Amino acid sequence: MGKGYTGKILTVDLTHRDIREEIIPDDVYERYLSGVGLGAWWLYNRIEPGANPLGPDNVLGFVSGLLTGTGALFTGRWMVVGKSPLTGGWGEANCGGYFSPAIKRCGYDGIFFSGVSDKPVYLSVNPDGAGLHDASHLWGKDTVETEKILIRSATGKKKPRVACIGPAGERRSLIAGIAHDRGRMAARAGLGAVMGAKKLKAVVLAGSERINPHNRTAIRTLNGKCKKFVQFQPPFVTGPLTAYVGALMRWLPTQMAMDGMLYKIMLRKWGTVSMNQMSVEMGDAPVKNWIGSNKDFGPRKSRPVNPDVFTDRELTKYHCFACPLGCGGICKGTGKHEKTHKPEYETVLSLGGLCLNEDPDSIFYMNELLNRAGMDTISAGGAIAFAIECYENGVINQDDTDGLVLTWGNTDAIVALLRMMIRREGIGDLLADGVRVAAEKIGGEAGKYAIHAGGQMLPMHDGRNDPGFALHYSVEPAPGKHTTGSQMYYEMFRLWKKVKDLPTPFPIYLKWAKYRTDIRKVRMAAACSKYMAVVNGAGGCLFGAFLGADRLPIFEYLNSATGWDNRPEAYMEIGERIQTLRQLFNIKQGIEPKNNMASPRVLGRPTLSAGANKGRTLDMEKMMADYWSQFGWDATSGEPLPKTLDRLGIGINLESKGE
Repeated sequence: MGKGYTGKILTVDLTHRDIREEIIPDDVYERYLSGVGLGAWWLYNRIEPGANPLGPDNVLGFVSGLLTGTGALFTGRWMVVGKSPLTGGWGEANCGGYFSPAIKRCGYDGIFFSGVSDKPVYLSVNPDGAGLHDASHLWGKDTVETEKILIRSATGKKKPRVACIGPAGERRSLIAGIAHDRGRMAARAGLGAVMGAKKLKAVVLAGSERINPHNRTAIRTLNGKCKKFVQFQPPFVTGPLTAYVGALMRWLPTQMAMDGMLYKIMLRKWGTVSMNQMSVEMGDAPVKNWIGSNKDFGPRKSRPVNPDVFTDRELTKYHCFACPLGCGGICKGTGKHEKTHKPEYETVLSLGGLCLNEDPDSIFYMNELLNRAGMDTISAGGAIAFAIECYENGVINQDDTDGLVLTWGNTDAIVALLRMMIRREGIGDLLADGVRVAAEKIGGEAGKYAIHAGGQMLPMHDGRNDPGFALHYSVEPAPGKHTTGSQMYYEMFRLWKKVKDLPTPFPIYLKWAKYRTDIRKVRMAAACSKYMAVVNGAGGCLFGAFLGADRLPIFEYLNSATGWDNRPEAYMEIGERIQTLRQLFNIKQGIEPKNNMASPRVLGRPTLSAGANKGRTLDMEKMMADYWSQFGWDATSGEPLPKTLDRLGIGINLESKGE
């Protein structure tokens, strides 16, 4: 019988070319799981205060999930962790594909890199062992080319799985990500730049070790129950009609609690692009660098990016490891690229509505450019929208843009600017490090147009529509991410079905109630953070979590895989411990949590004068203080209190007895 986890990690000192196995005590997994929890536990004591994120003292970790490879559904996600060069604090990026089981089949739960190589290298791990190899011939190549070469040159029987950087990471763009499987991206926090600074071009894994859970039969039984919900697929509206569904949701004075089964139906039919027009119409998607609304990108203008436009090009569905849903897609490419990954919702709206770009061909093209360059599409779109608004308001001019006319919706200029960012040419060199850095260097009024939280550009979900998004952008140790919580997420997670004393949402409520700050909402927000820490420690998928904790049995999976007998409340405490340790990481690195608050415009300061979110503003100061108090952190500073550390058993020396 196994435990689901391997109990080992691999450490690689790139400076001294020293590779070692480290045994991880069982109690670390019992207290932090694997995945993001293992990453936080390992990095907290190994990255010194003030460490340069692009220097040798930063540690970059690739971590798998505790449930990955055990047979549990929706558990094929892997994460990259380290000190973020974009925010200066805790950095993490999440990705699907097939790299997560590859880590564990090499016999490890994580691979951690320190130091800096004196020349480009890649790490190879296979049944013959682990070694560093010269990557000079790969330096300068894009992610797809790099992956092809490394797979083709493999000598073993097993096809290797590859994670690599492209030119953006090599050039240390602070919005560079790490690519896998021809363009799946661990995109956020600028961790591709860390990989580039370490001169680590790729990680190539071809292990063959078996992953053994404690009770595989119990996991199979749980899978059978979960699959019934995944397979339920009634007919739904056509792509263009989704805009009118969103408009109806905007017009209604009331709102229904969201059941994740509805979103699952849309995901299975279209993938994440299902929300393109619907989100614009209901006020979920920011428009025109967050100063616009559905009035600026209405059904006629947004029709070219309706869901059917993207699935019409789909050649086949894309399933990540252990996923029965298949929300991704491989599509017909543009230009010389025969095939491309279907753009995600975030990509379409950041390169579309955020810039008022109505051309879907350009979005396909830019998505492929960014995937090959290894650059975050969310951040790229945010940087372009920032530059357009600066241009429109006279902060920059054609002399600054090398002649580009950066006006809203100018597709040719948007594409040209993106290429400059990838090459770090002209103004593209500034934008390649994100809007906070660019605004500081441009000066003047530029800061007003730089939309971010703690330095990270924001996703395509508007907190003026769902205040939970704005709260999590502002309070999470990795700020500016949409994959942790919102009021709608809490409704879909259905945690009250499993965890005692959590609030049950009202089935129908007046929309104004979303903006009332009260203890129920704070408890819901904290529960989202704790639960997603558990999901990310398990290697779980957010879209699987949307089915609900009673339909995707994450707690039961964990007990079956490990042999533990934990109640859901115990797992939520593990999530709280992971969240608190990540917050401690930020405090140690000199981050003042209050400075991660999202830009004023995101909070309705000033309010919009038209559209779905007209007149809405958020009392974020109170929301943040209430959230911190809920975790037992200081309500003013956001620093975890000593009594909270005692309750969670987080000591000063985290290495003793698994701590």
